[in-house]
Amino acid sequence: MSTVSTGWRRWLWPLRSRKVQVALATIVIAYAAQAGLALTEGTVLTVLSVGVALILGIAHEDAGRAGHDNT
Repeated sequence: MSTVSTGWRRWLWPLRSRKVQVALATIVIAYAAQAGLALTEGTVLTVLSVGVALILGIAHEDAGRAGHDNT
């Protein structure tokens, strides 16, 4: 395997995480609204709220899985 592909894999591996994917999606929406894309405040708040809820839910799920493995 070449060092170039190994380097890309090291930098891109966090994108495999569902939490990172949701966080990136919410950041994109927030910046799009800030940049002037015609989004209502309700739409932005809904996307951000769902993003936060998903991240917290996934973190809770991961914590439960880790606790289950130790018993």
